[in-house]
Amino acid sequence: MQSASRGRLGARRASQDSAPKNTVELRAAILERYESFSGRLQQIARHVLDHPDDLALETLTVIAERAKVQPSAIVRFAKTMGFSGASPMQRLLRDGLLAHHATLGYGERVRRFNASVDRTRSESGEVLSEFIAGDTLALQNLRQSVVKSEVKKAIELLDEAATLYVMGVRRSFPVASYLAYSLEQVGKRAVFLNGTGGLPQRQASTMEPRDLLVAISFHPYAQETIDVIKTAIGAGAKVLAISDSLVGPVAKAATLVLQVRDSEVRKFRSLGASFCLAQTLVVGLAFEREGE
Repeated sequence: MQSASRGRLGARRASQDSAPKNTVELRAAILERYESFSGRLQQIARHVLDHPDDLALETLTVIAERAKVQPSAIVRFAKTMGFSGASPMQRLLRDGLLAHHATLGYGERVRRFNASVDRTRSESGEVLSEFIAGDTLALQNLRQSVVKSEVKKAIELLDEAATLYVMGVRRSFPVASYLAYSLEQVGKRAVFLNGTGGLPQRQASTMEPRDLLVAISFHPYAQETIDVIKTAIGAGAKVLAISDSLVGPVAKAATLVLQVRDSEVRKFRSLGASFCLAQTLVVGLAFEREGE
């Protein structure tokens, strides 16, 4: 009996020793193991990656309701990641949130802002203030969600590519259009796969291993963009994804994913943070090429 008890205690300690020690390790571990998770655990993993502040600040009941799972499933996910239960994982995320000097996470601030907006019937002049406030929240989150090393790596991918292919349709179209135009302005050969005439697949078929596809898509993800990503991978080209999820269909096969979550005010989604990220990449590439 005592031997079995000691064995179980040792197993728990070993499991806890293997648990991620900070939010960076937790994110990396989830991304590494995501494909091996069951459908329910993948659902929770997406929520942890996209809404880490929920896990840090809310009760298990509220988290489960927002993630559309049972509380027990969240506990099971935490144990799968090496924690003894949900509380240690929440504590790790809460410590990471405080380390960024944020009293409230992005998701919670957005919810409170939208609830405040939805309760009022605004004059037309107030709409501008609402969108400015929403975009301000999104830009503040962008500063935290995209780290300098990821921006540096993205610029290196752009600089090293022989030809840049840029894909974005529907809501992503304005960002993709701006990016393709601006990349050409800094001296890179760029092909804009805009879907005109139903030809993006034919245009993408000319990709080679030294090329880079910049794929931009947000939920609900455009099937045309997903299909072009598959073509790029098949050709041996690299993929830089700009998306709102690290594990969405646009991100799964990408060489690098830059996560950006734009604001949504009165059911209208902005592109302010996405354009900011696109401008950062172009100007960063211009500096890089000027240095060379």
